[in-house]
Amino acid sequence: MDSAGADTGKYILLGKVAKPHGIRGEIKIYPYSGQPENFYDYHEVFLLRDTGCDLIAYNVEKCRVQGKFVLLKLTGCSARKDAELLVGSEIWLRRRDLPELGGAEYYWLELEGKQAITEDGRLLGKITGIYGTGAHDIISVTGHGREYLIPIHEEFIVRLDKSEVILKLPPGLLDING
Repeated sequence: MDSAGADTGKYILLGKVAKPHGIRGEIKIYPYSGQPENFYDYHEVFLLRDTGCDLIAYNVEKCRVQGKFVLLKLTGCSARKDAELLVGSEIWLRRRDLPELGGAEYYWLELEGKQAITEDGRLLGKITGIYGTGAHDIISVTGHGREYLIPIHEEFIVRLDKSEVILKLPPGLLDING
C-alpha cells in the first residue's frame, strides 16, 4: 500500500467498492464502464475513501469477473473486516496504466473536453459528457446555446487530435437533435 495525492486529472475513475466478498478480504467492485473484464489488465489500483483524501495504492493479487461485477483481492486486504473498511471507496487507475491501443483506436475519455467539428468545418461545441444508453453510447456536445447528442460510431469519427474531434455525421442528425 502506498499513498498518492488526489490529483484526479492523472487518474481515471473505474468504479466503486460495492461490498466485501467472502471471508478472505476480496471486494466486489461495480465497474462504471460496464466492462468488468477490463480489470484483468490492471495490476495496481488506487482507492479513495473520502473526497479530498489521498488515493491509496493497492496491488491487485487476484481478479475475477462475476456477472457485471469484479471481485478483487488486494495486497494488504486479507480478511473480511479489511474489505468492509473499503466499502464505498472509489477505484481509480493512473491514466498511464491504461493498456496500449492500436493505431485507429482511442479511449472515450480522450473525447471529453475537445471541440466537436463537422468535417465541413461547422463548430458544434465542446464534448461535455459520454453516456451509455444500452443500445449504444452517446457523446454530449454543448455550444452556442444548444446540446447535441451524437451516437458514438467509428464511422462518425473522422479524426481525433489534441484539441478537436472531426465528425462525419449522417444528414439530418443535427436537425433532429438540438
